Amino acid sequence: MIVCNILINSFAEGKTYSNLTSIPKNKVGIILGTAKNIKGGGSNPYYEYRLKAIFSLFKAKKIEFILVSGDNGSIYYNEPTTIKNDLVSSGVPADKIFLDYAGFRTLDSMVRAKEVFGLDDVTVVSQKFHNERAIYIAHKNELNAIGFNAEDISLESGLKVQLREYFARVKVFIDLALNTRPKFSGDKIKIE
Repeated sequence: MIVCNILINSFAEGKTYSNLTSIPKNKVGIILGTAKNIKGGGSNPYYEYRLKAIFSLFKAKKIEFILVSGDNGSIYYNEPTTIKNDLVSSGVPADKIFLDYAGFRTLDSMVRAKEVFGLDDVTVVSQKFHNERAIYIAHKNELNAIGFNAEDISLESGLKVQLREYFARVKVFIDLALNTRPKFSGDKIKIE
């Protein structure tokens, strides 16, 4: 667990940004999905902070298009459409937003960004710990990725998520060893 964490952290060193002025431009920013609400119905701060981050990137013209990648596992749960609706409500034109309904895991989102959406370079938007893992997965799948770090929540509030992240980082290396593929591939979609 420690080795996996060190490898991912060291690879992502210098590839994540928290400042709009210093982040390089990319054609596409990919926001990694999460639930809008937490169990019990309250709002999910991870969701709110990711939306705020991708909107600020778009508004600053650091990206031209937004790829929303998330879980659409049932008719009652649809991260991509929910995120798109909130982005459009914030002022992002609908024709600048593309949806990846099969981003069930970070691995799926990164591989599909390369293989389905034909991207070579991307700016990933999530919290820093998640961006680091996404960047590593992207690299292993020949996708150049940098990360724009959405605001994080306190360790105390996000302890469960932080613990889950350590196991997710181990799973990255298991997936690499097993050559795990996304759940779905799909027809090519050009972002333009």
